[in-house]
Amino acid sequence: MPRADLKSRVTALLADCGVEVDGGAPWDLRVNDDAFYARVISHGSLGLGESYMDGQWDTDDLDGFIHRLLVARVDERAARLDDVRLWIKSELLNLQRGKRAYTIAKRHYDLGNDLFHAMLGKRLVYSCAYWPSSETLDQAQEAKLDLICRKLGFKPGMRVLDIGCGWGEALQFAAQRHGVVGVGITVSVEQAEYARMLCTDLPVEIRVQDYREINEKFDRVYSIGMFEHVGKKNYANYFDVVRRCLTDDGLTLLHTIGGNTSSNHTDPWIEKYIFPNSMIPSAAQIARAAERHFVLEDWHGFGPDYDRTLMAWIENFDRAWPDLSARYDERFRRMWRFYLSASAASFRSRRDQLWQMVFSPQGVPGGYPAQR
Repeated sequence: MPRADLKSRVTALLADCGVEVDGGAPWDLRVNDDAFYARVISHGSLGLGESYMDGQWDTDDLDGFIHRLLVARVDERAARLDDVRLWIKSELLNLQRGKRAYTIAKRHYDLGNDLFHAMLGKRLVYSCAYWPSSETLDQAQEAKLDLICRKLGFKPGMRVLDIGCGWGEALQFAAQRHGVVGVGITVSVEQAEYARMLCTDLPVEIRVQDYREINEKFDRVYSIGMFEHVGKKNYANYFDVVRRCLTDDGLTLLHTIGGNTSSNHTDPWIEKYIFPNSMIPSAAQIARAAERHFVLEDWHGFGPDYDRTLMAWIENFDRAWPDLSARYDERFRRMWRFYLSASAASFRSRRDQLWQMVFSPQGVPGGYPAQR
């Protein structure tokens, strides 16, 4: 297609969502290299993200720009060949099993604790905060941890399993505030080392381990922001493991990003640069996987809180960049800002959700007292 036609087509798509090239609004685009147009037409979201990383376009309001694309569903009219390739790959392979289960740690969570310290705030909690009664990110993350503890009804001496424990903040909080005895598992060596340091002198054990290897009994089991790495082929197995490990009178909580429709893969740009072998589960996929083992006691959605969380992370990242730039280059900075901004836009447009679900093996006698 001639370059002029490519430009006209992209310009028309942008106009449909109220975006202009060289316009005066904060979310309008400045195109620095006309090769941008061909990349977007050929590769959709992958081309959009890569061309931003390469400096081919800029905008003063990155999350606002992407939000407008998503609200207008422009992504559904762009190239889908990369989506098709990912769909086929995900159907043919189990991308989250065996050695592939550890890919996400090497590619993302082991990038460097300096990066995550700078971005996440006082607590290294890499998941949606809970904002109803909070003014700051640190307050909102503590409110989220408190909410989870209340939903699970922690009591002193309870044995608790944290699947995908990250840097150990949730286990530290539960052990200090509620006197639980915890086991946390992660596939990230760097996270495990930090979590062990954080939980020194607490009754908490941290392991580098695949969740499928666990076969012990616990009073409570929870997972915060890990289920996005489990994969469609493994959802049923995840709930098999949780049921195997949970006492008959126990509770389990699942905190996960959720999608409005069922899929088997994530966005091509996210897959390539941020979260390899990941995917966002739908409500139907979770329900089908859990129904053989559990009674669903509570389903709590607060997706808009993730928009606010991500914007706080962007603010922290931008503030810390002068120090981080000694280790990470400019292309990384643009990649990371595109990731955070696109994620915020996804929650703002309600294309993505955030769910907390509480399950019991046999139903709570008399009913489960929902917490908010």
